[in-house]
Amino acid sequence: MFEQSCPPAERSVWEYVSHSPLEGMWDLCGVPVKVVAKRTWTAVIEDNLFGRASQLAYYFFFALFPTLIAMSSVMGLAAKSATHIYVQLLDKIASLVPPAAFGIVMDTFHQTTQASSTRKVTLGLLTALWSASVGVSAIQDTLNAVYKVKETRSYWRARGEAMVLTIAVSLVLTAALGALLGGSIGAELVRYKFSGAIAVSIATRTVAWIVATLLMVLIFALLYFFSPDVQKRKWHWFSPGSAIGLLGWVLGSLGLRLYLHWFDSYSVTYGSLGAVIILLTWFYVAGLMLLLGAEVNSEIEAAVAEKLILDKQIAEGTVVALPQ
Repeated sequence: MFEQSCPPAERSVWEYVSHSPLEGMWDLCGVPVKVVAKRTWTAVIEDNLFGRASQLAYYFFFALFPTLIAMSSVMGLAAKSATHIYVQLLDKIASLVPPAAFGIVMDTFHQTTQASSTRKVTLGLLTALWSASVGVSAIQDTLNAVYKVKETRSYWRARGEAMVLTIAVSLVLTAALGALLGGSIGAELVRYKFSGAIAVSIATRTVAWIVATLLMVLIFALLYFFSPDVQKRKWHWFSPGSAIGLLGWVLGSLGLRLYLHWFDSYSVTYGSLGAVIILLTWFYVAGLMLLLGAEVNSEIEAAVAEKLILDKQIAEGTVVALPQ
């Protein structure tokens, strides 16, 4: 355990982080960015974020199809034409998801919308919620390791918080996709009603993307706030970790898409499983960027806490060596 293996001076830094979170994550209090970057890379290796991202990729994949079953069943019971709306929502992420991976998602979605029943809805919702909450539980465990804290919540409380957080994230994500869909519909409506209003149409789509981006930032903020079992929490709407995580996810997704466009060798190596491997790889990128953002935030707080502790010790004349 961290408490047993780390030096007392380092342990005091992380205890300070747990009990006294920063008011503003963008104020480094004089700590050089290079120091934060070095600390972050070291922590990424020590906390095994690459391995933990693989776990998240599996959990995301495990939760995907039960979620699609639940959503399609609910919409199928409400109105058969409602599934068309959800297809349009899913199409909004097609620019980020590699085509082969997106194809397997849509194929499964269309298969599950063929027939809907009350039993299917109930089982689908429960299965999806439980499956997705397992992924959030894995995020809780990883962020505890990132912040060097022990899990003190009971199993049922931690799982309950994970399930509530899962619902909240799902709703915000749906709202983000809905904003993109609404922007597209609004832009087309403006162009249809007002011939030549290209500027207004572009502005409508731009506003939709801004709203969707803000909602994605909210998802990062929710996960970073509620997941780690720190003693005192501080809400940050937009943190450096959120910025790096979101930007890394978008760039990583586009990079994977371009790589597959020019060097598509998955089908040769994996055959019919190629699409599944691509989807898992995309989930891996998403999980890694989410964890990297949390690591950046934690190391910013630790670096600032280390500086504040050292400044206080210098003022009191009781300097204790801190880890470099």
